[in-house]
Amino acid sequence: MPFDRSFLMTGTRPTPPTLTDTSYSTNAANSLIHLYRAEVGKMTAYRSRLDTTTNWAIVTTAGLTSFALGSRENSHAIFLFAMFMNYFFLHLEARRFRTFEISHHRVRIMERFFYPAMLGDKVDASWHQLLLGELSKPRSPIPRIDALGWRLRRNYLWVYAAVLIAWIAKLDLSRDPGARPSFLGFLELASIGNLPGFIVVGAVAVFYVFLIRLAVRATREYPLEQD
Repeated sequence: MPFDRSFLMTGTRPTPPTLTDTSYSTNAANSLIHLYRAEVGKMTAYRSRLDTTTNWAIVTTAGLTSFALGSRENSHAIFLFAMFMNYFFLHLEARRFRTFEISHHRVRIMERFFYPAMLGDKVDASWHQLLLGELSKPRSPIPRIDALGWRLRRNYLWVYAAVLIAWIAKLDLSRDPGARPSFLGFLELASIGNLPGFIVVGAVAVFYVFLIRLAVRATREYPLEQD
């Protein structure tokens, strides 16, 4: 319903709009308002937890990188450990992100239906069933695989790119100063104990292809945003 601005010129207060689909008792309206405030509070708390997990990944990566590059004697396997730790943080953040989206979805339901109805707009009268379904069986609107890809695309791809560049730099610094750089020499330097370098490089390449695929295929589409 368009906003009537005529009273700004005439000084006449417009007639309050009539609710077209439903009306709410005082108790029902207050309950929904308190629910909205609670869900917004949950969103704020989990948004802060998302930032905390990202900070853990950045600090851990910076610390391990500083240690690995601090001496030629330190093994490049430290960067492989950093890749593993960041994948752990990514899974933890994806789980928190899905919990964040549960509250976000409930907030969007009330913003889409309850408040427009209170302001006189016409909404689907069966929207209460949608909210009741979300309250009785909480579920995230974003699948776990998409949550991983979304957080990866927003934050962790940059972290993984930094780890990869630092790993390659570590291998380059580990070669003899007089030796000419070559791919075979790179594979030899990438070995870890009895594990051949081509297996290590191949595993890292497969892992990064997997990460890129996760980031590319991730979607973030909400049911209420598709109309």
